[in-house]
Amino acid sequence: MSDQSSDQTNSSHRSPAEWVSFTIALFILITIVGLVTFRGLGRDSQPPILCVTIKQVEISQVEGQFYVPFAVTNSGGKTAESVQVVAELTTASGVQESGEQTINFLSSGEIQEGAFIFSYPPQEGDLKVRVASYKLP
Repeated sequence: MSDQSSDQTNSSHRSPAEWVSFTIALFILITIVGLVTFRGLGRDSQPPILCVTIKQVEISQVEGQFYVPFAVTNSGGKTAESVQVVAELTTASGVQESGEQTINFLSSGEIQEGAFIFSYPPQEGDLKVRVASYKLP
């Protein structure tokens, strides 16, 4: 009977190594739960926030055509699919050109680049570039 009571006494006392291991494991668990909760309540609940920018400095002319590079950024929380970017160029002489690009997949925080090609110089007209539509996957 005294052997049983001494076993219970020894098993209820933890060594310092066990306490350190327990503390580290508990800290890791709390950190993971906290990050998952923060991520779930944070940006993920926001819809895609899409922004398109023209890279004016990089506009170039090659063989009589003008290349207008652009970048689309998704700063929202959800992924956007089939993002449609539209560009419209209206010159002073009344010439109108338009272009359309479709980006298949744009996840949260991602940036995709592309270019529109025009036959008239975009610097001599009014160039409007915008995101026209997207769908959720």
